[in-house]
Amino acid sequence: MYEWYSNDKAGIFFDEIPHVCIRYSLPSMTKEEKKSIKKYPFINKKNVKVRLADYKKSKTYNFEIPKGYCYDGASIPRMFWRIIGPNTDNSFLIPALVHDVLCENHGYIDYDRHFSSEVFNALLEASSVCAFKRFWMKQTVDFYQRFCSWGDKNG
Repeated sequence: MYEWYSNDKAGIFFDEIPHVCIRYSLPSMTKEEKKSIKKYPFINKKNVKVRLADYKKSKTYNFEIPKGYCYDGASIPRMFWRIIGPNTDNSFLIPALVHDVLCENHGYIDYDRHFSSEVFNALLEASSVCAFKRFWMKQTVDFYQRFCSWGDKNG
């Protein structure tokens, strides 16, 4: 595994560098395909094995992000783009990829929303996102996850 990033809280490892691309609408596509692309404009182009290490709990988690996984990038409301940046910012694509997978699969990290937020923050730091933006993005994501019942094995 390739060490992508590590700090005193979390380690992030990939078997190979993730390859993210943008999906484009074509005139020959159906309305449903175009709607899907508008909602989830990014695609993971190869299978990527991920290992996350929670150094505080001495746990590791392994999962795979499948080739063809589509997602929306960083979920940043347009009114905050001037402050944080747009959801299409290259430095947000890999952090958003991993975080979106974790949001859809809470069990991958034993329903630990705090660790999910730490992983997101670490990935943003690895992508050279400044501390100000990381702070606001992490806090917003953590608040949203709390609102969506993260930590509840039924939610």
